[in-house]
Amino acid sequence: MSRNIKGPGIFLAQFAGDSAPFNSLENITKWAASLGYKGVQIPTFDNRLFDLTKAAESQTYCDEVQGICADAGVEITELSTHLQGQLVAVHPAYDLAFDAFAPVSVHGNPKARQAWAVGEMMKAANASRNLGLDVSVSFTGSLAFPYLYPWPQRPQGLVEDAFDELARRWRPILDAYEDQGVDVAYEIHPGEDVFDGTTFERFVDALDGHERATINYDPSHFLLQQMDYLGFIDLYHDRIKAFHVKDAEFNPTASQGVYSGYAGWTERAARFRSLGDGQVDFKGIFSRLAQYGYGSWAVLEWECCLKSPEQGAAEGAPFIQDHIIALTERAFDDFAGSEPDTAKNRKMLGL
Repeated sequence: MSRNIKGPGIFLAQFAGDSAPFNSLENITKWAASLGYKGVQIPTFDNRLFDLTKAAESQTYCDEVQGICADAGVEITELSTHLQGQLVAVHPAYDLAFDAFAPVSVHGNPKARQAWAVGEMMKAANASRNLGLDVSVSFTGSLAFPYLYPWPQRPQGLVEDAFDELARRWRPILDAYEDQGVDVAYEIHPGEDVFDGTTFERFVDALDGHERATINYDPSHFLLQQMDYLGFIDLYHDRIKAFHVKDAEFNPTASQGVYSGYAGWTERAARFRSLGDGQVDFKGIFSRLAQYGYGSWAVLEWECCLKSPEQGAAEGAPFIQDHIIALTERAFDDFAGSEPDTAKNRKMLGL
């Protein structure tokens, strides 16, 4: 039986705010549904929309959350722990910047901040199961990223030690997700230690192939690195468990390339765009995912340096819907076929 991609879905993190309709789960899900979205990806780090602690401890609360979504006409696609996952591993160079992702009580205390993040990840495993979800989306965090470019020359073993430590921190978390039957789909993203296929392989190898370490496929990050993002699906489709539909463009100049010269987003050679405004081949992506039987959600993650979020969200639902392929249940040339006939086949082969 064929498995069709589900959608359109929308990641709520970029839209949540203090004003209606973005200030509560009830309001924002109704807004999303009014635009044609059928699913919402919920950020667990925004208390205006979701209480992660309650969700981890209370089935009643999770039933209420599902009821709010159902009343609006949407389903929950996944829970997002991007900010908490980021804090599982932080290089000291980023301590001050990433303190903003954590409660004030752990600011300036990296060990306490990491312990808080691990606790949040564990809560999200329980919450996902209480909500009947099989996948959660996150980041890996980073220990080695400041050493991305090999100058000065990296000491022998530096990268291996970084990935061994990254795996050591994530293994008990992934084991907890295994206990709950939930995958962690990592968004492969520059700034994380896992930012391309090679680093994902390093991570999984360091985890001894842990099956709960999976992928949230986001082609925008691959286009900006000038990767073959369609070939990526060929290589890693077995591990792709979630899909962020996000567009991007790369327009190198005589003065800028992939790194974009520290320029702001509107002046960068490599920049994110609203769906349909960039260069990502979404027809190719949806076709490739359909070919390999991806049957989970296609979720808009809106990020654009030019267009407003309201316009981007309004355009995103029909864009995704138009790209979802309803898989055929029969071959196009079945009309010319015939019933199996072994004798006839052998005769045709001269046997």
